[in-house]
Amino acid sequence: MKEITFLNQNADKWQQFESLISTKGNSDPDLMAELFIQITDDLSYSKTNYPKSKTTKYLNSIAARVHQEIYKNKKEKSGRIISFWKYELPSIFKNSHKQLLYSFLIFVISMLIGIVSAANDDTFVRLILGDSYVNMTLENIDKGDPMAVYKSMNEIDMFFGITLNNIRVAFVCFALGLLFSFGTGAMLFYNGIMLGAFQYFFYIKGLLFPSILVIWIHGTLEISAIIIAGCAGLVMGNSILFPETYSRGVSFIKGAKQGVKIIIGLIPVFIVAGFLESFITRYSQMPMWLSVSIIACSLSFIIWYFIIYPIQLNKRNGSWQLIGNWGREN
Repeated sequence: MKEITFLNQNADKWQQFESLISTKGNSDPDLMAELFIQITDDLSYSKTNYPKSKTTKYLNSIAARVHQEIYKNKKEKSGRIISFWKYELPSIFKNSHKQLLYSFLIFVISMLIGIVSAANDDTFVRLILGDSYVNMTLENIDKGDPMAVYKSMNEIDMFFGITLNNIRVAFVCFALGLLFSFGTGAMLFYNGIMLGAFQYFFYIKGLLFPSILVIWIHGTLEISAIIIAGCAGLVMGNSILFPETYSRGVSFIKGAKQGVKIIIGLIPVFIVAGFLESFITRYSQMPMWLSVSIIACSLSFIIWYFIIYPIQLNKRNGSWQLIGNWGREN
């Protein structure tokens, strides 16, 4: 139907809804829930047929207000943490796979640029990694232990130092999304170039495969988490650039909330990566099958939890209802 007909048919109902929302005091929870379902049905229809209209923005605002009325006094369940990891975070990722792909592509392309640059400029590796690190690694190679850097610190001190630093890097990568996503992209680009130059350095020394078996024991989770942190930054940055039917302010708040949840979800990943780097990576002479197993398990977890499981969860529940979307976003 034409938008004007849709407005005429529902205007009185929407005004009544607004009046009910504005009424202070005790609200009938069943009535509010029914109201929410009706308003989201209208919003769904409006989004489908008039996606850029003021009507859609208006219904968005009413749905948000109704949701706040329903959930503002809702008590948190004891299983809130479990629910976050089992349902809420995966559902966010189902809606963020596009940004995750962009983050991955930026990182991989920049890593290839790092490799090509190092291959064509003998000074590039020192420029990116620093003279002190390169000289130290060369000394370790001469001593017959290229990975000695991972054995130079006490395990506990190394664990806390590395874990906190990685979490800090992730938060910075996310926060740079405030620069309209370009800041996050720049940090992903820099880290990708650094990794490419780093791995090429070991390649020219004939140590590429041994370095992969050692470094990627922790690097699989660590690098994956940086890419996912980049996804969080792009989610927030794109919410400013592309607000869709929301006002830019509302869109930014939604994107920032989703990004923060993604970063919080990465903290256990960084903890495990820090543990592996501090306590396991130092055993550079471990059997190849064990090293490959750890790397494979880490990669399998990342692919399953952040890509496959969100898709499976979405299919299991059918297409997400708007009422569920509002529950996750607020």
